[in-house]
This record gives sequence, C-alpha cells and structure tokens, in this order.
Amino acid sequence: MTASTAGRDAALPEGMPHRRVALFCGFMSTTPSSTPPLRALLVDDEAPTLAELAWLLSKDDRIGQIHTAGSGTEALQALDHHPVDVIFTDISMPGLDGLALAKVLARFADRPQVVFVTAYDEHAVAAFELEVTDYVMKPVRAERLAEAVRRVVAQRAETRTSSPVAPEAPADETIPVELGGVTTFVQRSQILYAQAQGDYARLHTDKGSHLVRISLNALEERWGEHGFVRIHRSTLVSTGHITAVTVAGGRCKVSLGDDIALEVSRRHTRALRDRLIRSAGR
Repeated sequence: MTASTAGRDAALPEGMPHRRVALFCGFMSTTPSSTPPLRALLVDDEAPTLAELAWLLSKDDRIGQIHTAGSGTEALQALDHHPVDVIFTDISMPGLDGLALAKVLARFADRPQVVFVTAYDEHAVAAFELEVTDYVMKPVRAERLAEAVRRVVAQRAETRTSSPVAPEAPADETIPVELGGVTTFVQRSQILYAQAQGDYARLHTDKGSHLVRISLNALEERWGEHGFVRIHRSTLVSTGHITAVTVAGGRCKVSLGDDIALEVSRRHTRALRDRLIRSAGR
C-alpha cells in the first residue's frame, strides 16, 4: 500500500448524488438540515476505498462536511484546519496507523469519535480499550455504515447532555513529525524556538530539529498564548526556555541554555521585554 497525496480530492463513483453534495478544496459539504450534521474525516491509504467510503457517507443526511486524508499523519494535519466530530479510519496504514492515530486523538481535549473501518478483526480488543465508537469490517455495507453513524449521533447526544461543562484545555500539545518515513511526536513544551523556512517552520528542541508544514505566522497565532513570542521576522522563541537576555552595542540577544544565543531585532525588542515582564508578574 502506498501513502496518498495530502489534500487530494477523492474520486467519486458514478451515481454520486450531485444535487446534494459538492466537492470543494478536498472536502465535501451537504445542504443544511434542521439538526447539526456530523463533520467527518475519512482516513485510508487506498484511494478507491477512500472514495467508496466518501460516496456511501455522502448519501447519509446525518453527515455534513467530509474531509479526506491518505495517512494518519495527514489526518492530524487536517485536524489543525478542520475540526471534526468523527473520524472513520483504516487501521493498517504505513507510518502512523489507525491504532496510533486513535491514541493521539485520546489526548485531545475535544476528542472526535473514532470508527475503525478495517478488513481485519484481530484489533477489536485494542479498539475496545481505546473506547472507539464502532468497528466496521470491510467490505463496507451501506446498512452497517448507517448503523455506525447512528451510534456516533447517539453518543454525541449523550455527551452533550451529560457533559455541560466544557473540558479544560490540554496543558501541552503533541506535534507529529516525520523523518525517513517514521512518525514521532514532539511536545510543544519541548520546543525551544522555531525558524521560518518558506511555507514551513523548523522546530528546535534540545535533541534536534524537525521541519513541519506550517508557517511561522500560523505558529505565532496558535502558540502566542502559550509563551511563544516573535523576536525576529524569521524566529519565534519560547519565553519559558529563555535563561538570559543581554544587550551589547545596542543589540539584544536571548540565551536558551548555555549553547544557544538568538538575536532580537530592534523591531521586536520592546514586545519581548513587555512579554517577559508580564510573565514575571504572573
């Protein structure tokens, strides 16, 4: 099996009800209904299977937006931009497989439901331990998939009535990174600083660096409330890891431990100072 291309559009079989479904920028949306439809993310590394699953779900009025991903890693990247209510995922996939994906999702404060769609039944016990909503066997039958959707809807309704208080935000964030086809995880709290590299950002920890597909501007917006501040147009630094601030010859630098010193641009010096003062006052 081969990993699919990120952001690809699933090919739709003939007979797709186009009057109800439109395909835009990698996701499908249905017309509004009286009740909030489910936002779904489908994950499978086999394009025909992914397209078939998208087609079957598109015929269900309880399903709204349908996003697709060709791997577990792509799924996590998609969730950064498109929050969903349920994820229908294969288990056996290269890299981050369905079980590993479900374990990562279990750490989410607002965890989407998970439905495994697989050709193998030996993972049923593991699925139960991960508290997935349903376990659908391939080849997928329309009526069985409809039952899975019914269970998702029922669990969502139960969760809304039994949990009126919103969950607390997670203390940390897990970032999936890939190196040589192997997916590993880095905690946001481990990141010392980030540098812009075009449309990508290089995340630096005390053990190395990782290139991720996200802009520095997006990281600044996302992590600003977690202690990250811009010190240069191409550098974002974690104030929690700053050990010293020095000024010499009118130039400001921050030290991250004994081995890392980063220059602060004049434009960002005041903002850094104000941020450090606010942090110290907490």
